[in-house]
Amino acid sequence: MRSLLYPAASEKEEEKEPIQAVPEAESPAAPPPVILDPDLLDLPQEHPIFRLYQLNETSMEQLPAPSLRLDRDGVLPPEVVKREKGRIRGSLNKICSDRLKEITRRESAAQRAAQAPSGAKSQEPPPPLDAGAHIFLSSESLYAWLLALPPVEQGEGLSEQMLQHALADQGVRWGVDTQLLQHLSQAEDRYFTLHLIATGKPAVNGENGKVVDCFPRSTQQLLEPDENDQVDYASLNLVRSVEKGQEICRLILPTEGEPGRTVLDQEISAKSGRAVSLPKGKNTQVSEDGLSLLSTLDGHLEYSGNCFHVKPVWDVPGDVDFSTGNINFNGDVTIRGDILSGFTVRAKGSIHVDGSVEAGSTVEAGGDLIVAKGILGDGSTVIRSQRSVFAKYIENSTIFVRESLQTDCIVNGQVYCGGQVVVRSGRGDIAGGQIWAAKLVSAQAIGSPSERPTSIILGGRPCVSFERETLQQELQAVAAEREKLKNQLDSPVKSGQMGRLKIRASAAEIKLKQLEDSNPEGSPNPADKAPKRSSGRMECGIAYPGVDITFGDQTFRLRNETRQCVAKLVNGEIVVM
Repeated sequence: MRSLLYPAASEKEEEKEPIQAVPEAESPAAPPPVILDPDLLDLPQEHPIFRLYQLNETSMEQLPAPSLRLDRDGVLPPEVVKREKGRIRGSLNKICSDRLKEITRRESAAQRAAQAPSGAKSQEPPPPLDAGAHIFLSSESLYAWLLALPPVEQGEGLSEQMLQHALADQGVRWGVDTQLLQHLSQAEDRYFTLHLIATGKPAVNGENGKVVDCFPRSTQQLLEPDENDQVDYASLNLVRSVEKGQEICRLILPTEGEPGRTVLDQEISAKSGRAVSLPKGKNTQVSEDGLSLLSTLDGHLEYSGNCFHVKPVWDVPGDVDFSTGNINFNGDVTIRGDILSGFTVRAKGSIHVDGSVEAGSTVEAGGDLIVAKGILGDGSTVIRSQRSVFAKYIENSTIFVRESLQTDCIVNGQVYCGGQVVVRSGRGDIAGGQIWAAKLVSAQAIGSPSERPTSIILGGRPCVSFERETLQQELQAVAAEREKLKNQLDSPVKSGQMGRLKIRASAAEIKLKQLEDSNPEGSPNPADKAPKRSSGRMECGIAYPGVDITFGDQTFRLRNETRQCVAKLVNGEIVVM
Protein backbone atom coordinates (compact mmCIF):
# COMPACT_ATOMS: atom_id res chain seq x y z
CA MET A 1 0.00 0.00 0.00
CA ARG A 2 1.30 3.44 -0.90
CA SER A 3 1.98 5.67 2.13
CA LEU A 4 0.23 9.02 2.19
CA LEU A 5 2.75 10.53 4.56
CA TYR A 6 5.96 9.35 2.94
CA PRO A 7 5.93 9.07 -0.89
CA ALA A 8 8.07 6.35 -2.48
CA ALA A 9 11.66 7.11 -3.32
CA SER A 10 10.96 6.76 -7.04
CA GLU A 11 8.20 9.40 -6.79
CA LYS A 12 10.56 11.76 -5.07
CA GLU A 13 13.16 11.27 -7.77
CA GLU A 14 10.62 11.89 -10.52
CA GLU A 15 9.56 15.13 -8.91
CA LYS A 16 13.11 16.40 -8.59
CA GLU A 17 14.25 18.99 -11.08
CA PRO A 18 17.87 19.38 -12.15
CA ILE A 19 19.68 22.00 -10.17
CA GLN A 20 21.38 24.63 -12.27
CA ALA A 21 24.25 26.61 -10.87
CA VAL A 22 23.79 30.35 -10.97
CA PRO A 23 26.91 32.41 -11.60
CA GLU A 24 27.83 34.51 -8.63
CA ALA A 25 27.76 37.70 -10.65
CA GLU A 26 24.19 36.97 -11.73
CA SER A 27 22.81 36.18 -8.25
CA PRO A 28 19.31 37.62 -7.91
CA ALA A 29 18.74 40.53 -5.58
CA ALA A 30 17.20 39.86 -2.18
CA PRO A 31 13.39 39.70 -2.40
CA PRO A 32 11.50 42.64 -0.91
CA PRO A 33 10.21 42.12 2.63
CA VAL A 34 6.81 40.50 2.80
CA ILE A 35 4.23 42.60 4.68
CA LEU A 36 1.73 40.25 6.27
CA ASP A 37 -1.85 41.18 6.95
CA PRO A 38 -2.46 41.82 10.67
CA ASP A 39 -5.07 39.04 10.83
CA LEU A 40 -2.95 36.40 9.08
CA LEU A 41 -1.55 33.47 11.08
CA ASP A 42 2.09 33.49 10.03
CA LEU A 43 2.97 29.81 10.46
CA PRO A 44 6.33 28.18 9.66
CA GLN A 45 6.56 25.94 6.62
CA GLU A 46 7.06 22.88 8.79
CA HIS A 47 3.72 23.43 10.56
CA PRO A 48 1.53 20.28 10.55
CA ILE A 49 -1.23 21.99 8.53
CA PHE A 50 1.08 22.27 5.53
CA ARG A 51 1.95 18.57 5.79
CA LEU A 52 -1.77 17.77 5.78
CA TYR A 53 -2.16 19.97 2.70
CA GLN A 54 0.66 18.07 0.97
CA LEU A 55 -1.24 14.83 1.63
CA ASN A 56 -4.26 16.35 -0.07
CA GLU A 57 -2.16 17.20 -3.14
CA THR A 58 -1.70 13.46 -3.76
CA SER A 59 -5.48 12.98 -4.00
CA MET A 60 -7.63 13.48 -7.07
CA GLU A 61 -9.15 16.80 -5.86
CA GLN A 62 -6.95 19.88 -5.85
CA LEU A 63 -7.92 22.39 -3.14
CA PRO A 64 -6.84 26.00 -2.63
CA ALA A 65 -3.79 26.56 -0.42
CA PRO A 66 -4.40 27.15 3.30
CA SER A 67 -5.92 30.56 4.10
CA LEU A 68 -5.53 31.25 7.78
CA ARG A 69 -6.93 34.72 8.30
CA LEU A 70 -9.04 35.65 11.30
CA ASP A 71 -10.76 38.66 9.77
CA ARG A 72 -11.02 38.40 6.01
CA ASP A 73 -13.93 40.86 5.88
CA GLY A 74 -12.38 43.39 8.27
CA VAL A 75 -15.25 43.34 10.77
CA LEU A 76 -13.40 42.49 13.98
CA PRO A 77 -11.79 44.97 16.39
CA PRO A 78 -8.00 45.01 15.91
CA GLU A 79 -7.40 44.23 19.58
CA VAL A 80 -9.46 41.03 19.26
CA VAL A 81 -7.45 39.85 16.25
CA LYS A 82 -4.17 40.62 18.01
CA ARG A 83 -5.23 38.81 21.18
CA GLU A 84 -6.69 35.70 19.53
CA LYS A 85 -3.93 35.00 17.01
CA GLY A 86 -1.71 33.34 19.60
CA ARG A 87 -4.54 31.25 21.07
CA ILE A 88 -5.70 29.94 17.69
CA ARG A 89 -2.12 29.26 16.62
CA GLY A 90 -1.59 26.99 19.63
CA SER A 91 -4.93 25.14 19.19
CA LEU A 92 -4.31 24.72 15.46
CA ASN A 93 -0.94 23.12 16.05
CA LYS A 94 -2.46 20.50 18.37
CA ILE A 95 -5.41 19.68 16.07
CA CYS A 96 -3.21 19.22 13.01
CA SER A 97 -0.58 17.20 14.91
CA ASP A 98 -3.26 14.87 16.31
CA ARG A 99 -4.72 14.35 12.83
CA LEU A 100 -1.31 13.48 11.41
CA LYS A 101 -0.80 10.95 14.19
CA GLU A 102 -4.23 9.44 13.45
CA ILE A 103 -3.37 9.13 9.74
CA THR A 104 -0.08 7.44 10.62
CA ARG A 105 -1.81 5.03 13.00
CA ARG A 106 -4.38 4.07 10.37
CA GLU A 107 -1.72 3.57 7.69
CA SER A 108 0.23 1.31 10.00
CA ALA A 109 -2.89 -0.71 10.81
CA ALA A 110 -3.75 -1.02 7.11
CA GLN A 111 -0.23 -2.19 6.26
CA ARG A 112 -0.33 -4.82 8.98
CA ALA A 113 -3.66 -6.10 7.68
CA ALA A 114 -2.35 -6.30 4.11
CA GLN A 115 0.87 -8.10 5.11
CA ALA A 116 -0.85 -10.67 7.36
CA PRO A 117 -0.31 -14.36 6.17
CA SER A 118 -3.28 -15.90 4.40
CA GLY A 119 -3.74 -18.47 7.10
CA ALA A 120 -3.60 -15.96 9.93
CA LYS A 121 -6.65 -14.62 11.67
CA SER A 122 -8.31 -12.06 9.39
CA GLN A 123 -7.60 -8.43 10.31
CA GLU A 124 -9.92 -5.76 8.98
CA PRO A 125 -8.26 -2.50 7.84
CA PRO A 126 -9.45 0.67 9.68
CA PRO A 127 -12.29 2.64 8.05
CA PRO A 128 -11.39 5.74 5.99
CA LEU A 129 -10.85 9.02 7.90
CA ASP A 130 -13.72 11.44 7.35
CA ALA A 131 -13.44 15.17 7.05
CA GLY A 132 -13.03 17.03 10.34
CA ALA A 133 -14.66 20.29 11.49
CA HIS A 134 -13.03 22.17 14.37
CA ILE A 135 -14.34 25.19 16.27
CA PHE A 136 -12.12 27.86 17.87
CA LEU A 137 -13.72 30.10 20.49
CA SER A 138 -12.37 33.53 21.40
CA SER A 139 -11.34 34.16 24.99
CA GLU A 140 -14.62 35.93 25.79
CA SER A 141 -16.72 33.56 23.65
CA LEU A 142 -17.77 36.48 21.47
CA TYR A 143 -16.47 34.92 18.25
CA ALA A 144 -16.17 31.43 16.84
CA TRP A 145 -14.02 30.33 13.90
CA LEU A 146 -14.36 27.12 11.91
CA LEU A 147 -11.57 25.15 10.27
CA ALA A 148 -12.40 22.04 8.21
CA LEU A 149 -9.80 19.41 7.27
CA PRO A 150 -10.40 17.18 4.22
CA PRO A 151 -11.06 13.44 4.41
CA VAL A 152 -8.33 10.88 3.75
CA GLU A 153 -8.67 8.33 0.95
CA GLN A 154 -12.35 7.43 0.69
CA GLY A 155 -13.54 9.19 3.84
CA GLU A 156 -16.76 11.17 3.91
CA GLY A 157 -16.46 14.78 2.82
CA LEU A 158 -17.62 17.83 4.71
CA SER A 159 -21.38 18.13 5.19
CA GLU A 160 -23.76 20.57 6.84
CA GLN A 161 -24.59 17.93 9.42
CA MET A 162 -20.90 17.67 10.37
CA LEU A 163 -20.75 21.42 10.84
CA GLN A 164 -23.85 21.46 13.01
CA HIS A 165 -22.45 18.65 15.18
CA ALA A 166 -19.16 20.55 15.60
CA LEU A 167 -21.01 23.70 16.67
CA ALA A 168 -23.24 21.76 19.04
CA ASP A 169 -20.24 20.01 20.64
CA GLN A 170 -18.76 23.43 21.50
CA GLY A 171 -22.12 24.85 22.61
CA VAL A 172 -22.21 27.47 19.84
CA ARG A 173 -25.86 28.31 19.21
CA TRP A 174 -26.12 32.13 18.98
CA GLY A 175 -25.06 34.45 16.19
CA VAL A 176 -24.30 31.59 13.78
CA ASP A 177 -23.84 32.56 10.13
CA THR A 178 -26.58 30.28 8.77
CA GLN A 179 -25.92 31.21 5.16
CA LEU A 180 -22.28 30.22 5.49
CA LEU A 181 -23.32 27.06 7.32
CA GLN A 182 -25.64 25.99 4.47
CA HIS A 183 -23.24 26.61 1.61
CA LEU A 184 -19.83 25.91 3.13
CA SER A 185 -19.87 22.16 2.45
CA GLN A 186 -19.95 22.90 -1.30
CA ALA A 187 -17.63 25.90 -1.29
CA GLU A 188 -14.25 25.72 -2.98
CA ASP A 189 -12.49 27.07 0.12
CA ARG A 190 -14.23 24.75 2.58
CA TYR A 191 -10.96 23.12 3.67
CA PHE A 192 -7.81 24.64 5.16
CA THR A 193 -9.54 28.00 5.60
CA LEU A 194 -10.54 29.81 8.76
CA HIS A 195 -14.16 30.94 8.59
CA LEU A 196 -15.83 33.29 11.09
CA ILE A 197 -18.85 31.04 11.69
CA ALA A 198 -20.48 32.85 14.64
CA THR A 199 -20.38 36.37 16.02
CA GLY A 200 -21.66 37.41 19.43
CA LYS A 201 -22.88 40.79 20.51
CA PRO A 202 -20.46 42.79 22.69
CA ALA A 203 -21.93 44.59 25.66
CA VAL A 204 -22.15 48.35 25.26
CA ASN A 205 -21.62 50.32 28.44
CA GLY A 206 -23.76 53.39 28.94
CA GLU A 207 -22.27 56.84 28.48
CA ASN A 208 -21.60 58.96 31.54
CA GLY A 209 -23.66 62.04 32.07
CA LYS A 210 -21.96 65.36 31.34
CA VAL A 211 -22.43 69.08 31.73
CA VAL A 212 -22.48 71.29 28.62
CA ASP A 213 -21.43 74.84 29.51
CA CYS A 214 -23.03 77.88 27.90
CA PHE A 215 -20.17 80.06 29.23
CA PRO A 216 -16.45 79.24 29.43
CA ARG A 217 -15.22 78.31 32.87
CA SER A 218 -12.03 80.33 32.56
CA THR A 219 -11.10 83.62 30.93
CA GLN A 220 -7.94 84.64 29.10
CA GLN A 221 -6.26 87.29 31.21
CA LEU A 222 -3.05 88.11 29.31
CA LEU A 223 -3.23 91.13 27.04
CA GLU A 224 -1.35 91.01 23.75
CA PRO A 225 0.29 94.17 22.32
CA ASP A 226 -0.88 95.35 18.90
CA GLU A 227 1.38 96.08 15.92
CA ASN A 228 2.41 99.36 17.60
CA ASP A 229 3.35 97.55 20.82
CA GLN A 230 0.38 99.14 22.60
CA VAL A 231 -2.12 97.38 24.89
CA ASP A 232 -5.76 98.39 25.20
CA TYR A 233 -6.42 97.81 28.89
CA ALA A 234 -10.01 98.93 28.48
CA SER A 235 -10.69 95.87 26.33
CA LEU A 236 -9.88 93.49 29.16
CA ASN A 237 -13.42 93.15 30.39
CA LEU A 238 -13.50 90.07 32.57
CA VAL A 239 -17.12 90.64 33.61
CA ARG A 240 -19.34 88.00 32.00
CA SER A 241 -22.82 89.40 32.33
CA VAL A 242 -25.80 87.08 32.79
CA GLU A 243 -29.45 87.92 33.19
CA LYS A 244 -31.93 86.54 35.66
CA GLY A 245 -33.28 83.22 34.39
CA GLN A 246 -30.54 82.81 31.77
CA GLU A 247 -29.20 79.30 31.25
CA ILE A 248 -25.65 78.85 32.48
CA CYS A 249 -25.16 75.17 31.63
CA ARG A 250 -27.26 72.13 30.82
CA LEU A 251 -27.13 68.52 31.91
CA ILE A 252 -26.83 65.52 29.59
CA LEU A 253 -28.24 62.50 31.40
CA PRO A 254 -26.32 59.19 31.47
CA THR A 255 -27.48 56.34 29.28
CA GLU A 256 -28.26 52.77 30.24
CA GLY A 257 -25.87 50.03 29.19
CA GLU A 258 -26.92 47.52 26.53
CA PRO A 259 -26.21 43.87 27.50
CA GLY A 260 -24.37 41.66 25.04
CA ARG A 261 -24.52 37.95 24.25
CA THR A 262 -21.85 35.34 23.60
CA VAL A 263 -21.96 32.75 20.83
CA LEU A 264 -22.73 30.29 23.65
CA ASP A 265 -26.00 32.20 24.17
CA GLN A 266 -24.87 33.66 27.50
CA GLU A 267 -25.69 37.25 28.47
CA ILE A 268 -22.87 39.74 28.97
CA SER A 269 -23.74 42.41 31.53
CA ALA A 270 -23.18 46.08 30.74
CA LYS A 271 -22.51 49.05 33.00
CA SER A 272 -24.80 52.03 33.00
CA GLY A 273 -23.34 55.53 32.69
CA ARG A 274 -22.44 57.47 35.81
CA ALA A 275 -24.62 60.43 36.69
CA VAL A 276 -23.16 63.89 37.29
CA SER A 277 -24.66 66.90 39.00
CA LEU A 278 -24.99 70.48 37.87
CA PRO A 279 -22.27 72.78 39.32
CA LYS A 280 -24.70 74.86 41.37
CA GLY A 281 -23.22 77.80 43.27
CA LYS A 282 -24.39 81.07 44.76
CA ASN A 283 -27.31 82.83 43.11
CA THR A 284 -28.06 79.92 40.79
CA GLN A 285 -30.90 77.40 40.71
CA VAL A 286 -31.75 74.18 38.92
CA SER A 287 -34.63 74.31 36.44
CA GLU A 288 -37.87 72.44 37.08
CA ASP A 289 -36.92 69.60 34.74
CA GLY A 290 -33.55 69.29 36.50
CA LEU A 291 -31.61 69.67 33.26
CA SER A 292 -30.46 73.32 33.34
CA LEU A 293 -28.67 75.65 35.75
CA LEU A 294 -30.18 79.13 35.76
CA SER A 295 -29.13 82.50 37.16
CA THR A 296 -31.36 83.94 39.87
CA LEU A 297 -30.26 87.54 39.32
CA ASP A 298 -28.60 89.92 36.88
CA GLY A 299 -24.89 89.89 37.55
CA HIS A 300 -21.42 88.57 36.73
CA LEU A 301 -20.84 84.86 36.17
CA GLU A 302 -17.78 83.24 37.68
CA TYR A 303 -16.58 79.64 37.99
CA SER A 304 -14.72 78.81 41.18
CA GLY A 305 -14.66 75.97 43.65
CA ASN A 306 -16.07 73.60 40.98
CA CYS A 307 -19.28 75.65 40.84
CA PHE A 308 -20.82 78.49 38.84
CA HIS A 309 -21.60 81.58 40.91
CA VAL A 310 -23.46 84.72 39.91
CA LYS A 311 -22.20 87.80 41.64
CA PRO A 312 -24.07 91.08 41.74
CA VAL A 313 -22.49 93.92 39.74
CA TRP A 314 -22.44 97.56 40.84
CA ASP A 315 -22.20 99.79 37.78
CA VAL A 316 -20.97 103.30 38.62
CA PRO A 317 -21.83 105.49 35.60
CA GLY A 318 -19.20 108.15 36.36
CA ASP A 319 -16.46 108.90 38.87
CA VAL A 320 -16.13 107.66 42.42
CA ASP A 321 -16.38 110.96 44.21
CA PHE A 322 -18.57 112.72 46.77
CA SER A 323 -21.67 111.79 44.77
CA THR A 324 -21.02 108.09 45.39
CA GLY A 325 -18.82 108.11 48.46
CA ASN A 326 -16.63 105.17 49.31
CA ILE A 327 -17.74 101.84 47.83
CA ASN A 328 -17.79 98.56 49.71
CA PHE A 329 -19.64 95.96 47.64
CA ASN A 330 -20.18 92.22 47.95
CA GLY A 331 -19.72 91.56 44.23
CA ASP A 332 -18.13 93.06 41.11
CA VAL A 333 -17.79 96.81 40.53
CA THR A 334 -17.58 98.57 37.16
CA ILE A 335 -16.56 102.23 37.27
CA ARG A 336 -17.07 104.18 34.05
CA GLY A 337 -14.92 107.10 35.21
CA ASP A 338 -12.05 107.64 37.69
CA ILE A 339 -11.50 106.90 41.36
CA LEU A 340 -10.76 110.36 42.70
CA SER A 341 -8.17 111.19 45.31
CA GLY A 342 -8.92 110.06 48.84
CA PHE A 343 -11.73 107.64 48.04
CA THR A 344 -11.82 103.91 48.74
CA VAL A 345 -13.31 101.12 46.62
CA ARG A 346 -13.56 97.62 48.04
CA ALA A 347 -15.22 94.68 46.30
CA LYS A 348 -15.27 90.96 46.95
CA GLY A 349 -15.32 90.42 43.21
CA SER A 350 -13.40 92.08 40.38
CA ILE A 351 -13.09 95.85 39.85
CA HIS A 352 -13.00 97.38 36.38
CA VAL A 353 -12.05 101.07 36.13
CA ASP A 354 -12.44 102.69 32.72
CA GLY A 355 -10.48 105.75 33.86
CA SER A 356 -7.63 106.09 36.35
CA VAL A 357 -6.94 105.76 40.07
CA GLU A 358 -5.80 109.06 41.57
CA ALA A 359 -3.37 109.75 44.37
CA GLY A 360 -4.32 108.84 47.92
CA SER A 361 -6.93 106.26 46.86
CA THR A 362 -7.33 102.76 48.20
CA VAL A 363 -8.58 99.94 45.99
CA GLU A 364 -9.08 96.36 47.18
CA ALA A 365 -10.39 93.65 44.84
CA GLY A 366 -11.23 90.08 45.80
CA GLY A 367 -10.82 89.16 42.12
CA ASP A 368 -9.01 90.96 39.29
CA LEU A 369 -8.36 94.69 39.04
CA ILE A 370 -8.34 96.40 35.63
CA VAL A 371 -7.43 100.11 35.38
CA ALA A 372 -7.61 101.22 31.76
CA LYS A 373 -5.79 104.57 32.21
CA GLY A 374 -3.37 103.72 34.98
CA ILE A 375 -2.64 104.34 38.65
CA LEU A 376 -1.14 107.70 39.65
CA GLY A 377 -0.26 107.63 43.33
CA ASP A 378 1.50 109.89 45.78
CA GLY A 379 3.17 107.27 47.95
CA SER A 380 0.06 106.66 50.04
CA THR A 381 -1.95 104.91 47.31
CA VAL A 382 -2.51 101.23 48.12
CA ILE A 383 -3.81 98.69 45.62
CA ARG A 384 -4.69 95.12 46.59
CA SER A 385 -5.89 92.28 44.35
CA GLN A 386 -6.42 88.66 45.31
CA ARG A 387 -5.93 87.67 41.67
CA SER A 388 -4.28 89.81 38.96
CA VAL A 389 -3.77 93.50 38.21
CA PHE A 390 -3.83 95.06 34.73
CA ALA A 391 -3.06 98.77 34.46
CA LYS A 392 -1.79 101.16 31.78
CA TYR A 393 0.88 102.51 34.16
CA ILE A 394 1.73 102.53 37.87
CA GLU A 395 3.41 105.45 39.64
CA ASN A 396 4.23 106.02 43.32
CA SER A 397 1.89 103.28 44.53
CA THR A 398 2.02 100.17 46.66
CA ILE A 399 0.69 97.13 44.81
CA PHE A 400 -0.25 93.82 46.40
CA VAL A 401 -1.21 91.12 43.86
CA ARG A 402 -1.42 87.39 44.49
CA GLU A 403 -1.14 86.13 40.91
CA SER A 404 0.28 88.39 38.18
CA LEU A 405 0.79 92.05 37.28
CA GLN A 406 0.84 93.42 33.73
CA THR A 407 1.45 97.08 32.89
CA ASP A 408 3.29 99.37 30.47
CA CYS A 409 5.57 100.93 33.09
CA ILE A 410 6.23 101.10 36.83
CA VAL A 411 7.77 104.24 38.34
CA ASN A 412 8.74 104.28 42.04
CA GLY A 413 6.37 101.40 42.81
CA GLN A 414 6.37 99.09 45.79
CA VAL A 415 5.17 95.80 44.28
CA TYR A 416 4.54 92.54 46.09
CA CYS A 417 3.57 89.85 43.58
CA GLY A 418 3.02 86.14 44.20
CA GLY A 419 3.54 85.30 40.52
CA GLN A 420 4.89 87.25 37.55
CA VAL A 421 5.46 90.95 36.92
CA VAL A 422 5.37 91.61 33.15
CA VAL A 423 6.26 95.08 31.84
CA ARG A 424 6.82 94.44 28.15
CA SER A 425 4.26 96.56 26.27
CA GLY A 426 4.45 100.30 25.62
CA ARG A 427 7.50 101.84 27.32
CA GLY A 428 8.16 98.63 29.22
CA ASP A 429 10.15 100.42 31.97
CA ILE A 430 10.69 99.67 35.63
CA ALA A 431 12.38 102.71 37.19
CA GLY A 432 12.90 103.19 40.91
CA GLY A 433 11.19 101.52 43.84
CA GLN A 434 11.09 97.85 44.75
CA ILE A 435 9.62 94.94 42.80
CA TRP A 436 9.33 91.66 44.68
CA ALA A 437 8.02 88.76 42.58
CA ALA A 438 7.97 85.12 43.57
CA LYS A 439 8.50 83.80 40.02
CA LEU A 440 9.46 86.31 37.32
CA VAL A 441 10.18 89.95 36.58
CA SER A 442 10.19 90.67 32.84
CA ALA A 443 10.60 94.14 31.31
CA GLN A 444 12.13 95.96 28.39
CA ALA A 445 14.24 98.16 30.67
CA ILE A 446 15.00 98.08 34.40
CA GLY A 447 16.54 101.06 36.18
CA SER A 448 17.44 104.34 34.45
CA PRO A 449 20.45 105.99 32.82
CA SER A 450 20.64 108.29 35.87
CA GLU A 451 21.16 105.17 38.03
CA ARG A 452 17.94 105.64 39.97
CA PRO A 453 17.98 103.02 42.78
CA THR A 454 15.80 100.10 41.70
CA SER A 455 15.47 96.88 43.67
CA ILE A 456 14.39 93.54 42.18
CA ILE A 457 13.70 90.73 44.67
CA LEU A 458 12.97 87.21 43.42
CA GLY A 459 11.59 84.12 45.14
CA GLY A 460 10.28 83.83 48.66
CA ARG A 461 6.81 84.92 49.82
CA PRO A 462 6.25 88.57 48.92
CA CYS A 463 2.52 88.52 49.73
CA VAL A 464 3.14 87.12 53.20
CA SER A 465 5.72 89.81 53.86
CA PHE A 466 3.36 92.57 52.71
CA GLU A 467 0.54 91.33 54.93
CA ARG A 468 2.87 91.09 57.90
CA GLU A 469 4.20 94.61 57.36
CA THR A 470 0.66 95.96 57.00
CA LEU A 471 -0.48 94.34 60.24
CA GLN A 472 2.59 95.54 62.09
CA GLN A 473 2.01 99.08 60.82
CA GLU A 474 -1.60 98.82 61.99
CA LEU A 475 -0.46 97.78 65.48
CA GLN A 476 2.06 100.65 65.58
CA ALA A 477 -0.63 103.14 64.51
CA VAL A 478 -2.98 101.84 67.22
CA ALA A 479 -0.23 102.11 69.84
CA ALA A 480 0.51 105.70 68.79
CA GLU A 481 -3.19 106.67 69.03
CA ARG A 482 -3.41 105.08 72.48
CA GLU A 483 -0.49 107.17 73.68
CA LYS A 484 -2.23 110.30 72.48
CA LEU A 485 -5.47 109.33 74.21
CA LYS A 486 -3.70 108.62 77.50
CA ASN A 487 -2.82 112.30 77.83
CA GLN A 488 -6.44 113.36 77.45
CA LEU A 489 -8.90 113.79 80.27
CA ASP A 490 -11.21 110.89 80.97
CA SER A 491 -14.52 111.23 79.20
CA PRO A 492 -17.13 109.08 77.50
CA VAL A 493 -15.57 110.02 74.14
CA LYS A 494 -12.14 108.85 75.31
CA SER A 495 -13.57 105.58 76.60
CA GLY A 496 -15.31 104.91 73.29
CA GLN A 497 -12.16 105.63 71.31
CA MET A 498 -10.05 103.41 73.57
CA GLY A 499 -12.55 100.59 73.13
CA ARG A 500 -12.43 100.88 69.35
CA LEU A 501 -8.63 100.92 69.40
CA LYS A 502 -8.62 97.80 71.53
CA ILE A 503 -10.84 96.02 69.01
CA ARG A 504 -8.57 97.12 66.13
CA ALA A 505 -5.49 95.89 67.98
CA SER A 506 -7.07 92.55 68.83
CA ALA A 507 -8.15 91.98 65.24
CA ALA A 508 -4.65 92.83 63.93
CA GLU A 509 -2.97 90.56 66.49
CA ILE A 510 -5.25 87.64 65.60
CA LYS A 511 -4.52 88.07 61.88
CA LEU A 512 -0.80 88.37 62.54
CA LYS A 513 -0.80 85.20 64.61
CA GLN A 514 -2.72 83.32 61.90
CA LEU A 515 -0.22 84.56 59.34
CA GLU A 516 2.75 83.43 61.41
CA ASP A 517 1.18 80.03 62.04
CA SER A 518 0.61 79.48 58.31
CA ASN A 519 4.13 80.63 57.41
CA PRO A 520 6.63 77.77 57.89
CA GLU A 521 9.62 80.13 57.91
CA GLY A 522 8.27 81.92 60.95
CA SER A 523 10.84 84.70 61.11
CA PRO A 524 9.82 88.08 59.78
CA ASN A 525 12.72 89.10 57.60
CA PRO A 526 15.40 86.87 56.06
CA ALA A 527 13.30 83.75 55.90
CA ASP A 528 10.65 85.55 53.86
CA LYS A 529 13.20 86.24 51.21
CA ALA A 530 14.58 82.72 51.25
CA PRO A 531 13.87 81.38 47.76
CA LYS A 532 11.46 78.49 47.69
CA ARG A 533 13.22 77.23 44.54
CA SER A 534 15.83 78.46 42.09
CA SER A 535 13.27 79.19 39.36
CA GLY A 536 12.95 82.88 40.24
CA ARG A 537 14.16 84.88 37.25
CA MET A 538 14.69 88.42 35.99
CA GLU A 539 14.89 89.17 32.29
CA CYS A 540 15.01 92.47 30.42
CA GLY A 541 16.25 94.09 27.23
CA ILE A 542 18.52 96.47 29.14
CA ALA A 543 19.44 96.82 32.83
CA TYR A 544 21.13 100.03 34.02
CA PRO A 545 23.71 100.50 36.78
CA GLY A 546 22.19 100.92 40.21
CA VAL A 547 19.84 97.94 39.94
CA ASP A 548 19.98 95.56 42.93
CA ILE A 549 19.02 91.93 42.33
CA THR A 550 18.22 89.91 45.45
CA PHE A 551 17.66 86.20 46.05
CA GLY A 552 17.14 85.45 49.74
CA ASP A 553 19.99 87.03 51.67
CA GLN A 554 22.19 87.49 48.57
CA THR A 555 22.21 90.78 46.66
CA PHE A 556 24.02 91.60 43.42
CA ARG A 557 24.36 95.23 42.26
CA LEU A 558 24.82 96.00 38.60
CA ARG A 559 27.82 98.26 38.03
CA ASN A 560 27.58 98.43 34.25
CA GLU A 561 24.86 98.71 31.67
CA THR A 562 23.82 95.19 30.62
CA ARG A 563 21.80 94.36 27.51
CA GLN A 564 19.63 91.28 27.07
CA CYS A 565 20.09 90.75 30.79
CA VAL A 566 19.01 87.53 32.52
CA ALA A 567 19.50 86.96 36.25
CA LYS A 568 18.83 83.74 38.10
CA LEU A 569 20.08 81.65 40.99
CA VAL A 570 22.47 78.83 40.01
CA ASN A 571 23.91 76.51 42.65
CA GLY A 572 23.14 79.02 45.38
CA GLU A 573 24.80 81.97 43.59
CA ILE A 574 23.30 84.86 41.62
CA VAL A 575 24.29 84.66 37.97
CA VAL A 576 23.76 87.62 35.62
CA MET A 577 24.10 86.94 31.92
